[in-house]
Amino acid sequence: MTQPTKPTPPYSIVSSTATPKARLAYLTHLIKRLPNLPGVYKMLDKHGGILYVGKAKSLKNRVNSYFAKTIDHPKTRALVSRIHDIETLITRGETEALLLEQNLIKEHRPPYNVVLRDDKSYLYVFISADKPYPRLAYGRGKGNHQKGRFFGPFPSAHAAKETLMMMKKMFQMRQCTNAFFRQRQRPCLEYQIKRCKAPCVGLVSPEEYADDVQNTIRFLNGESSDVHDTLITKMETAANALNFEQAASYRDQLSMLREVQARQAVYTVSGEADIMAIITKAGIVCVNVLTVRNGRVLGGKNYFPDLNSQNDIAENLSEFLLSFYFQVSDDLPAELILSHTLPNQSAVQEALMTHFNSKVIIKTAVREHRAEWLELAKINVNNAIKTKLGDYLELNTRFAHLKEALAEVSSRSIERIECFDISHTMGEATIASCVVCDTGGLRQRDYRQYAIHGIQGGDDYAAMTQALNRRYKKHPLPDMLLIDGGKGQLNMAKNVLKELGKLSDTLLVGIAKGEGRKAGLEVLHFIDHAPLDLPADSKALHLIMHIRDEAHRFAITAHRKKRDKRRSSSVLEAIPGLGEKRRRDLLNHFGGMQKLLGASQQELVAVKGIGDVLASTIYKVLHE
Repeated sequence: MTQPTKPTPPYSIVSSTATPKARLAYLTHLIKRLPNLPGVYKMLDKHGGILYVGKAKSLKNRVNSYFAKTIDHPKTRALVSRIHDIETLITRGETEALLLEQNLIKEHRPPYNVVLRDDKSYLYVFISADKPYPRLAYGRGKGNHQKGRFFGPFPSAHAAKETLMMMKKMFQMRQCTNAFFRQRQRPCLEYQIKRCKAPCVGLVSPEEYADDVQNTIRFLNGESSDVHDTLITKMETAANALNFEQAASYRDQLSMLREVQARQAVYTVSGEADIMAIITKAGIVCVNVLTVRNGRVLGGKNYFPDLNSQNDIAENLSEFLLSFYFQVSDDLPAELILSHTLPNQSAVQEALMTHFNSKVIIKTAVREHRAEWLELAKINVNNAIKTKLGDYLELNTRFAHLKEALAEVSSRSIERIECFDISHTMGEATIASCVVCDTGGLRQRDYRQYAIHGIQGGDDYAAMTQALNRRYKKHPLPDMLLIDGGKGQLNMAKNVLKELGKLSDTLLVGIAKGEGRKAGLEVLHFIDHAPLDLPADSKALHLIMHIRDEAHRFAITAHRKKRDKRRSSSVLEAIPGLGEKRRRDLLNHFGGMQKLLGASQQELVAVKGIGDVLASTIYKVLHE
C-alpha cells in the first residue's frame, strides 16, 4: 500500500471561512487531479475532522459522483455541503481497499459512515475452562470473557437467556461467578429450586458434574437426538423403579426438548451459516440476518440501515454486509447465503477471509434446507418492512407530503384513502380487493374482498366496475379513491362514479407502473389534470405505493385461497401412489386441507407411510 496522496492545487488549501463558490472551485480542481486507481478516500470538514470514509475501484470516478447535479438523497447532499477537503490512499487492489476502509471506519467512526444504528455485538453462551466445575453463562462478544467454549452467536438476548434457562432446568450446571462460587458455605436458592446441583459445597461429584457438562455441550452442538434418547432411558428407568416424581421430571424435560426442536425446524442437518435477505420498499431498506449454527436456526434480527434506497439493491447489501462483519459481528460462519448476488462478491469474500483468517463461501443459489433458511429470512424481512411502514409518525409525514404534492391538482383535504385491485389466474377465481388507509394507518377492519361473478374471465374492466358498484352504492366515498391502473382503469372508474352521481365526492387517481414496471417510476393519472410524475424519493409516492402494494397483497391472497380451495377437492386423488388410507392419514395429521397446503416437504415426510419421494411428489402437485 502506498502512502497517502493528495494532489497539489495551484492555490492554497481552502480555508474554513471560504465562500461556497471558492470551496467548490477547490474541490473541483482536486477531483480532476485524482487518479483512476483503486483506493480509499477521506472527506474532511473545515476543521480537518473525518466526515466520511469510502472505497473505490476508481478514486476519480467515485469521488466525482458525489458532486453530480442529480444527487437527491438528503444524506449525500448534507455530506457534500460540509466537505472542505479530500484525502486519498491508493491501494493495490479492491480487496485491500475494502479492508482499509473498514479499519478506518472502526478507528475514526465518521458520522456519515453510520450504516447500522444498532452496532451491539451478538450474544454467546459459553462454558468456562474452570476445573473441576465449569461455569455456564452468556455474554456479549467472544473477547470479553474468560477462556472456554463458546456457542452461538444468538441474535437476541431473549434467545440466549431462553437457552440458558433450558440448560439450567435440564442439566443444572452452575451459573454463578467464580467469586460467589468460592465463598459459598451452603447451597443457594438455585439448588432449592433444582436449577443447580450445588458443586460449591460438594453435593455433586466431579464425575457426575462432568457428565452434565458433556450433555450440555452435546445439546449446544446440535446433538439433541442423543440427549433425547438419554432422557427417555432415564424416564423409563425411574418409572420402572416406581419413582414417578423423577419420571415426571424427565417427561417435562423431554417435552421442553421437543418444543425447542420443533421451533428450530431443521435440527438434524449440519452446517453453519448466516443468511441475509434484503428488501427495499417505499424508500426504506431492511435486512434480515438469520443465524444458523450446527444446523439449528438460533434466530434472526432485522436491521434498517441508513442506505440510499435508490441505489442498486445488491450494492446496498454489499455495503451492509461489510459494515455488519467489520463493526458488529466477531464471528464468521463457513457459509454466507444471500438473497442477491453482490457486484464485488469475490473481493468481499477475500476481504472477509483475510480479516477473520477463516474460510467462507458466499452463496446465492441454494437448495434443500439452505433454501428453506433463505426463504425464512425473506419472510421475516418482508414482515419487518411491513411493520416499519405502518409507523404512525412516518405515516402522518407521508400524508402531509401527499397533500403538498397534490396541491395543484386538488385543494381537498386527504385523510382517508381507499384502493382497489383485481387478482385472478387466467380469469379463474377473480377477486377484487379494497384496502383502507387513513392518518392512523391501515384499517384492516375496513378491508373488503369481492368475489366477482357473471363476467368474462380475464376482463379486469368489468371486474373493477362490478366491485366499485357494489362498494359505493351503499358506502360513502373516501377523500381519495386510488385505482391500480392507467388511463383505461381510471376512465372506467370515472364512468361508474358518474352513474352513481358521486364523481365530485372524491379525488379519483390512477397509479400506473412506469417503464419496465420498476418501482419508483409510477405515474399518477387524474380526470382533469395532466399526469404527475413524482420523484422516486418522494414520501407522497411512497405512501401511494405502500397502499397499492397492500391492495395487491390482499387481493392475491384471497384469490389463491379461493383457487386452491376449488382445486383441492380432487387434487389428492390425482397424486399417483397416494391411496385412500394415506390421504386420510395426511388430512388427519394436519387437521384439514388448508393446513396440508401450508406444510413443507419435511413436514410431509414426518407423516407415517409418506417417504421422501412421495412427499416430494405431493409437495410439487399442491404448489404448482
